[in-house]
Amino acid sequence: MKKIINVKFLNKNFNYKLSSYATSGSAGLDLRACIKDSIILKSRQTKLISTGIAIHINDYNIAAIILPRSGLSHRYGIILSNNIGLIDSDYQGPILISLFNRSNYNFIIKPNYRIAQMVFVPIVKVELKLVKNFTKRSTRYNKGFGHSGIK
Repeated sequence: MKKIINVKFLNKNFNYKLSSYATSGSAGLDLRACIKDSIILKSRQTKLISTGIAIHINDYNIAAIILPRSGLSHRYGIILSNNIGLIDSDYQGPILISLFNRSNYNFIIKPNYRIAQMVFVPIVKVELKLVKNFTKRSTRYNKGFGHSGIK
């Protein structure tokens, strides 16, 4: 099943490559840098990079999540400065990517480089109910970080 998501180009003077899936098994759409000239992302520097697009999901049961590209992270140390981004179904503004260079080397971002990926996910709306105690205690209960060990 495919869902149609409206997208518009924000810069009429740019030679876009529309976001696409790299393979038939890809879960994320690649997002590209919509920049006129190459940008140097210095070591330990954060920059906001435009994708040149806006989307309107227009379905309250769907949201989009912006994720880093694993190859950029592993090979070059380029990650999202906020680790993950969330696009609500009613947002219609520009899709911007906040990149952080965690490496000790400068990284050059060239026009149309694939800099992040976007995954669409179903949303479950909940209603919070305030209680004094939970009716059933789970086996984990309140055991926190690292409770299951590493072996």
